[in-house]
Amino acid sequence: MSMKTEKTDKANELKLEFTVEAEKFENAIKNVYSKNAKYFSVPGFRKGKVPFQMVIKHYGKEVFYEDAFNEVASEEFERELKENKIEAVSRPEIDIKQIESGKDLIFTAVVQIKPEVTLGKYKGITLKKVEYTVSDEDINHELSHMQERNARLISANDRAVKDGDTTVIDFEGFIDGVAFEGGKAENHELVIGSKTFIPGFEDQIIGMKQDEEKDIKVTFPEEYFSKELAGKEATFKVKLHEIKVKELPTLDDDFAKDVSEFDTLEELKNSIKDKLEKENESRAKYETEEEAIKLVCDDTNIDIPSGMIETEVDNMVREVETRLSYQGLGLEQYLQMMGKTMEEFKKDYEEQATKSVKSKLVLEAISKAEKLEVSEEEVLEKVKQMAENYGRKAEELEGNESLKSYLEESIKTEKAIDFIVKNAKIK
Repeated sequence: MSMKTEKTDKANELKLEFTVEAEKFENAIKNVYSKNAKYFSVPGFRKGKVPFQMVIKHYGKEVFYEDAFNEVASEEFERELKENKIEAVSRPEIDIKQIESGKDLIFTAVVQIKPEVTLGKYKGITLKKVEYTVSDEDINHELSHMQERNARLISANDRAVKDGDTTVIDFEGFIDGVAFEGGKAENHELVIGSKTFIPGFEDQIIGMKQDEEKDIKVTFPEEYFSKELAGKEATFKVKLHEIKVKELPTLDDDFAKDVSEFDTLEELKNSIKDKLEKENESRAKYETEEEAIKLVCDDTNIDIPSGMIETEVDNMVREVETRLSYQGLGLEQYLQMMGKTMEEFKKDYEEQATKSVKSKLVLEAISKAEKLEVSEEEVLEKVKQMAENYGRKAEELEGNESLKSYLEESIKTEKAIDFIVKNAKIK
């Protein structure tokens, strides 16, 4: 196997020419035959028992070329890149120059490579001090959320529905007198003012009394996710069963005992203050680091290969797909609801992906420039933390070299960010 390298007329792009010895390619053809022998049939032979030479005579050796190429080329491609320390950041554009039994296999692969980074100013940048304080209003806001979470619903059937009430209703929707799919429910709990229903629906519940029945007319929004219903006028037959109102608990020592491990409201407030101060510290640290990275990236010019951005966009799309799956949604269904094609959806992430790739390249360059090292102990500590977070034993993860390599790079990134901030001028 041999490889020649030449630059193309594009930045950060190489054209690699590979020559695989004829014998090696011939062996790959035989390997493909062995894996697929059971699929071949020739008159006079049992299926799966056709000799290699008879398969070639009947089908032609060319039938094996594509699989043989894939088998030998990918292996040799990866090996040569590793041996020559070439960091490819895009899928190779393959062009087969010669593929024939008895001759060397020759093909070219055009790849984008990781760009060189010439750093701008990253030592002594000026950062504005970020600081957040905890006010009594912040503490009371948190307490009000705790009240909401511990509120109970009590009956208010002796009066008409008001904004903010929780109602229990039956409803069925009709368009032009015909019931439509998904438009019916019984004993449905609806908070008036929550805006979870079609605009105008909840407003018309206001004023209804227990056991009252009413026809409610609404118009589905033009951008409604169901195209069959979008923009259509509908009538909902509604029956009101119950009216409930939220009763908040009193903020006192008994409340503190009920909702926390503390005996007094004052202790609970102090605990909330401590929690909010820690959150503020984390927020200030994050915003300071983000500003530091932005300033350094703005002062660094990099010709980022399109392949790196495409890969980052694909990673972001996969993350969205994973999050949607937790909600029981598929990506295609989500795109239909958004009224976007996959190309448009990916386009929305390009700017964010470009910033992400640039910051990774810059932080990696700083890590190299400052010779920031990561010890085995630091990696194992991260492994231990990850194991605790996922309820696993550290020993189960310690043998995962790819995970350890990922964590090592993650720690280097953290150290590079710390280096920028520690060497900055804070005003």
